[in-house]
Amino acid sequence: MHIAEGYLPPAHAAAWGVAAAPFIAHGVRALTREVRSNPESTLLLGASGAFTFVLSALKLPSVTGSCSHPTGTGLGAILFRPPIMAVLGTITLLFQALLLAHGGLTTLGANAFSMAIVGPWAGYGTYLLVRRFGAPLMVAVFFGAFVADLSTYCVTSVQLALAFPDPGSGVMGALAKFGSIFAVTQIPLAVSEGLLTVLVMRLLTQSSKGELTRLGVLTRSAAKRHEEADAR
Repeated sequence: MHIAEGYLPPAHAAAWGVAAAPFIAHGVRALTREVRSNPESTLLLGASGAFTFVLSALKLPSVTGSCSHPTGTGLGAILFRPPIMAVLGTITLLFQALLLAHGGLTTLGANAFSMAIVGPWAGYGTYLLVRRFGAPLMVAVFFGAFVADLSTYCVTSVQLALAFPDPGSGVMGALAKFGSIFAVTQIPLAVSEGLLTVLVMRLLTQSSKGELTRLGVLTRSAAKRHEEADAR
């Protein structure tokens, strides 16, 4: 859901940049603490960032001035919490703007707010809620990734509607139009991203049980069950 370079009015672009800045600054501090306290997590952090970069680079044309794509932020939010994902997501958006002409520098704040901030928080909150109701880990991972993706598109729809209200029906009319067009591509993409994130998490439970236990994704009893299953 990257909004293209120069597409937003300057005042809107600046406002979204200001709104995103505190979350990114907080995320930088959280990321610094994580790397200093647990240097062994660097590899998994890099993998989470790469997962986001690859998925969000797979774009499909959508609303004029924007596009639809998976976001990949749900995985990193579940593993490392949303503040760290705000930094990884923003770095991803910056690289894509500079290297792939995907998104832009003037719209970086808006794109970061939707994909790197709202998406991870919404996805992580959903993940925690589903887990609290006693659902299995992979069910919670699916819904976390699904909501992280879908909530990003909802925020992008709001951003575009505020910038370009409908001449007759205003912001709400524009929001309905942008949202309905996005939904055609984004809902199937969100389902696909949820399934892919489950697959990646299953691989991690086999290869990184200790790290997932430290991060609180797996309990010690769950990690032991996975080890026993691998042994069989």
